[in-house]
Amino acid sequence: MVGTWMQSTAQGYLVYELTRSPAYLGYVSFAAGVPTWLFMLWAGVIADRMDRRKLLVLTQSAMMIPAILLAILTFTHWVQPWHIIVLAVLLGVANAFDGPARQAFILELVEDRRDLTNAIALNATLFNSAVVIGPAMGGLAYALVGPGWCFTLNAISFIAVISALLLMRVQPFTESKNRRVSLQDMAAGLVFVAKNRVVLLITLTIGIASIFGIGLMTLMPAWAVEILHGGPQTNGLILSARGFGALAGSLAVASLSKIRFRGRIWMLGLFLLPTMFLLFSFSRSLPVALFFMVLCGLGFVFTANTSNALVQTRIPDALRGRVMSAYLLVFFGSFPIGSLFAGQMAEFIGEPRTALISSIVLLVYVIFLFLRFPEMRRLE
Repeated sequence: MVGTWMQSTAQGYLVYELTRSPAYLGYVSFAAGVPTWLFMLWAGVIADRMDRRKLLVLTQSAMMIPAILLAILTFTHWVQPWHIIVLAVLLGVANAFDGPARQAFILELVEDRRDLTNAIALNATLFNSAVVIGPAMGGLAYALVGPGWCFTLNAISFIAVISALLLMRVQPFTESKNRRVSLQDMAAGLVFVAKNRVVLLITLTIGIASIFGIGLMTLMPAWAVEILHGGPQTNGLILSARGFGALAGSLAVASLSKIRFRGRIWMLGLFLLPTMFLLFSFSRSLPVALFFMVLCGLGFVFTANTSNALVQTRIPDALRGRVMSAYLLVFFGSFPIGSLFAGQMAEFIGEPRTALISSIVLLVYVIFLFLRFPEMRRLE
């Protein structure tokens, strides 16, 4: 994940350096998200029917290829913005199949279901540790040796992931004899979400938070240059600050996993995320921006981790891959919409006003949710 965040940080800054357009930042994120809509439900059926570890080895191997190609294009000085968009689509296809398999695979690694929330939170702790380290390393490496080495190190890092998957000792997976994937199979996850009021509200909420909150992160390379008058190191520090807050949040969720008030943590995160982004929109100095970005990361993890745990503990094993694919379809599929929206708005009204408007919209929704559905904050 350190390698992934190094690439993500370097890629965003490289796109902005090549185009000087916040809208183009949105185009790249949008392109990466299109495969989510096309393949995620199909991927959920596959995750329920084949050995998830084998599937993860395949997806991780496929995710290595765009990193290698991007490194070659950068080192040879052939890289163009459209190259990055094409490679983002290829990476998005691999991610679409990787997400449901990875989420469903967690259950195979946890013997006691009571530990599931803790396991999800510890997994997020590792992820968010990388969000602290990766962007900072990516920004520093970009400034010292250029973006090509960021992409190269990410490509190499997949060797560790694939090796770890192959070394795991898990229970043998009984593959389904039914290899056909029907529309009914693909829709099963959506049907379950639609019929379960709690899962439906959580899924809709994470989608709205992704559009009007998380989508703003696409603008950070432009914010680093235009608002804070910095460079690639500044961009890396902003993303690392969010990661530091996310790391603190995931540790807190892990430590509180056995305490029965996850709904309150979820609601706290929902209020914290737009409020901190609203305050961040007024920041014009790096220390202030970093402070509010830490709190944005905290709010994001409180929301995302508890959403994941609340959904995971409410779905049957036979539908786990398909329900998680529906959930991830909304979560990951909404992010490119938010990125495109933020990039287009920033092109016309600037980054600060875009962040202000988006955070107000999200905050109004959260207040409505708090008042209209009080039972959500009592979830255990």
